[in-house]
Amino acid sequence: MIKILLSLLLPCVALSTPKKISKETVAEVMKSTQASDWRPLVPENVLYLELASGRVVIELAPEFAPEHFANIRTLAKERYWDDLAILRVQDNYVVQWGDPNSEDTKKKKSLKTAQETLPPEFEVDMKAIPFHTLGDKDVYAKETGFSNGFKAARDPKTKKTWLVHCYASVGVGRDNDVQTGSGAELYVVIGHSPRHLDRNVTIVGRVLQGIELLSSLPRGHGAMGFYEGNDKNTPIKSIRLASEVPEKERTQLEVLRTDTALFTRWIEAYRNRQEDWFKNKAGHIEICNLPVPVRPI
Repeated sequence: MIKILLSLLLPCVALSTPKKISKETVAEVMKSTQASDWRPLVPENVLYLELASGRVVIELAPEFAPEHFANIRTLAKERYWDDLAILRVQDNYVVQWGDPNSEDTKKKKSLKTAQETLPPEFEVDMKAIPFHTLGDKDVYAKETGFSNGFKAARDPKTKKTWLVHCYASVGVGRDNDVQTGSGAELYVVIGHSPRHLDRNVTIVGRVLQGIELLSSLPRGHGAMGFYEGNDKNTPIKSIRLASEVPEKERTQLEVLRTDTALFTRWIEAYRNRQEDWFKNKAGHIEICNLPVPVRPI
């Protein structure tokens, strides 16, 4: 059946509001970045989703979902997604892909050596996970912030941390049983942040480039946005690990580091926008409304 959505701690760097509000604009902060403020992608942690319309670049987060990360790498190496399809596009919600024949035991594609089911990885221990606190109050979590560029949340009382559902987050489709997800069916958030899904689904990464290729797809008219008939699906050419693609064919990107003084300035520039257009300063920022810049090398 198609699966559906339903510190030993590392030092915490607080990214709270400075006592004196900065007067910098977003553009001014970005203009002042140095090479050391950026980090390159690790090819072993990057997927290339190839569609007829172009390439979608996905960065995986192995620290938050190590078992799913390993399984997804296996699926990519064994070419599981080649010639499968995007099956679901639900407006203001998600795009989801997988095997159109997964309900047919005779036609469904073999997972080969990949695991068919995995234990859920909704949250992990805070230990060994770097976390840089945003500082603003959040409706869904005690604290929100960033871990190596990924948007995350945590609860100091339970000592658990997790990735949050923001636009472009990548998660694992499952049935009601929490152990029915494997990573064979993945979804990408293309709408308003569905934070109610946090800690109910395993999040494995985020789209860094090409999200428009997914968010602009025709909406499905079946239940929950599934396409009615396989002829409506969007074919997937392939999904590859960047490490398996020749270097000259890779998409060379780097991400702004989120553990620096410059990123603190970046947050403040967004928290209180100084551009002339803004007549009222919000004084606050929500985790999903703060972009983490990505640029080509």
